[in-house]
Amino acid sequence: MRFYIPFIFIAFCVLHANANEDSTAVDLGGITIMENRLEIPFNKVSRNISVIQRKAIETTPARSIQEVLAFTPGVDVRQRGVSGVQANIGIRGGSFEQTLMLLNGIKLTDPQTGNHMMNIPVPFQSIQRIEVLKGPGSRIFGQNAFAGAINIITELPETKSLNIQGFGGDFGMRGGHVIASLPVGKYKQTLSISHDASDGHWYNSDFKVSNVFYESGYELNDNHEFHAMMGFSDRSFGANGFYTNAFPDQWESLQTYLSSLSHTYRKDNFYLQNRAYWRRNIDEFRLRRNEPEFFTNNHISDVLALEINGAYTSKWGTTGLGIEGRDERIDSNNLGQRDRQFLGLFAEHRVEFLNKFDARAGIYSNLYDEFGWRHFPGAEVGYQLNNYSRFYSNFGMSYRIPSFTELYYEDPSNFSNPNLLPEEAWNYEFGWKIEKNKMRGEVVYFYRFTENLIDYTRDPSLIVPNPNRWTPGNISQVTFRGVETAIQYLANWGGSQAKLRELSLSYNYIDADLVQAEGVESRTALNALTHQIIAGLQAEFLQKIEFTIKGRFMERMALDPYFLLDSRIDYNRLKKLGFFLEVSNITNTDYIEAGFVQMPGRWAKAGFMVRLD
Repeated sequence: MRFYIPFIFIAFCVLHANANEDSTAVDLGGITIMENRLEIPFNKVSRNISVIQRKAIETTPARSIQEVLAFTPGVDVRQRGVSGVQANIGIRGGSFEQTLMLLNGIKLTDPQTGNHMMNIPVPFQSIQRIEVLKGPGSRIFGQNAFAGAINIITELPETKSLNIQGFGGDFGMRGGHVIASLPVGKYKQTLSISHDASDGHWYNSDFKVSNVFYESGYELNDNHEFHAMMGFSDRSFGANGFYTNAFPDQWESLQTYLSSLSHTYRKDNFYLQNRAYWRRNIDEFRLRRNEPEFFTNNHISDVLALEINGAYTSKWGTTGLGIEGRDERIDSNNLGQRDRQFLGLFAEHRVEFLNKFDARAGIYSNLYDEFGWRHFPGAEVGYQLNNYSRFYSNFGMSYRIPSFTELYYEDPSNFSNPNLLPEEAWNYEFGWKIEKNKMRGEVVYFYRFTENLIDYTRDPSLIVPNPNRWTPGNISQVTFRGVETAIQYLANWGGSQAKLRELSLSYNYIDADLVQAEGVESRTALNALTHQIIAGLQAEFLQKIEFTIKGRFMERMALDPYFLLDSRIDYNRLKKLGFFLEVSNITNTDYIEAGFVQMPGRWAKAGFMVRLD
C-alpha cells in the first residue's frame, strides 16, 4: 500500500484558487467528437473517449504531446528520454504498433515501424485538443486503429494573433515557438515554428527537434470549404539505450514531411469530404554515431492516400459511407524496396429511439492484395438514464497489418518473417458515465481477445548462433481484461484570493492471459500496465497564479513499479505576458519506461509567453 501515500498527500494539499474563464474541464457537452463521417456530441458517444482540452494542454507539466498523453487514463506512454524525443504509445495493453495517430483526421501511420508514429510535424503549442479513443477503432478509422486511436486537432483562428514562447532548463534544455495567425477575409491561415534542444540527461542523449506547420482554410460559400496542411519535422538524437544496451553510441536522425488537401461540402442534412494526403519519413540510424561505415540503416517511406467520406441525416437516423485507397512503400538498405496497396470501405448508421436509446452499427472492409477481403463489423448502444447519467456498451473487431520492420528487418539481434499474418481481435466494452453539476465520472469494463498476435520470441536455451536472436511470428493469443475508472471535480473551494479549483483521480487495471508455445521467451506480448493511478490538483492564487500538481503510479507487467510527481506554476497565462515554471519527477524516482534508457531524476524548466492580438 506504499504507493497510495503520495496521493493522500496530494489530497490534503488543499491550495486555494479562483477559477479562470476557461475552466471547462468537466463541461464537455458542447464538444463534438471529430470522426471521419459521423459527428457526435461528446455526451452522446457510446465509447470511452478522453478529451484533452486546450487549457489542460497549457497547464499540464509537459513540453510535448507524448508527455501530455502520459497523464491520460488508460494510455501507456513509454518514453526514451525527455520532451518526447521518441516514445511508444499503447492503449489498453496494446503495443505501439496497435495505436493509430491522426492529425485532424489524417492518418499518421508509418509503414516502417510504429516507433515513428509520434514524429508529428506540429508544434505542441498549436494543438487545440486531443481526442483519445480507447478500444477498437478499425470500423471508424481503418486497419491500424487496433487497440485505440488518438486524434490531434488544430484550429484556425478567426482573428490576427501572434504567440511567442521561450524556455530553458536542466540538461541544457532550451527552445521556443512562434505561432502567427493572419486571416485575410474568408482565407484563414496559421504558421507555427518550434525548436527544442537539450544536451541530454545522460551520455549520448542530446537531441534537437524542429517543427514547421502551415494550415489554411478558405470558405468559398456557405456550402464549400477548402482546407490545406503542410508540415515538416526534423529531429536528431543520441539514442543511447533506445534499442540495445550493447552500443551506447547509437544515433538517429529523422525528417518527416506531411501535406494534405481537403474539400468539404455541407448542405442541409448532407455532408461530403474529399481529401488527399502524402507523408514521407526519412530515417537514418547508426549503431556508432561517429562511425557510419560500421553499421547504418537508411529508410525512406512514403504513404499516399485518398479518402472520400460522407453522411446523410434523415428521420431514420444518420448514415455514413466512406472509401479510402492507400499506397505504402519503402526504400531501405535493410528492408529492401517494398510496395503495398490497401482499399478500405466504411459503412455505418446511427439512430436514436424511444427518447433514451441510441444505437450505431457499421462495418469496415479491407482489401489487401496478399490476403484478399477482410470484414470487421462493430456496434454500440447507449441508454440515457436521465440528464446526467448514461450507460453504454459496444463490441467490434479490430485489425492490423504487420509493418515492414516486422516482415523484413534483420540484424545481429533479430530475424525477419515475411510470412506474418495480420492481427485480429474481438473487443467488448461496458460503461457508465455521469456528468452532473461540477462532477464528471466514468467506469468501464473492457475485454479483448487477440488472435495471430505478432510477438517477438526466442528460445533462451539456444546458444548458437545467437541467444539474443528474436523472431516475429503469429504464435500467441492474448486475452486482455480491464477496468477503467476516472473522476473530475470542479471544487471551486476557497475565498476571492485563493481557491482549490479542480481535483481529478483515475485508476486503471489490466489483466492479461498469454497462450503461447512452452519454452520460449516473449519480448512484446506482456509489457502492458497492470495498475495505473493518476491524480491531479489545480489551484489559483490572486487571479494570476495557477498551480498544477499531478502524480502517477505505474506498475507494468515486466518492469518495476514507480511513482512520479510533476508540477507547474503559471503566472498571467492568459495575458499578454506570462511566465511558467515546471518541475518534473519531484520525487527523484529511478525508473525506466522503454528500452534501456535510464530516465532522469528531478529536473526543472522555466519560460515566458507573449500573446498579441
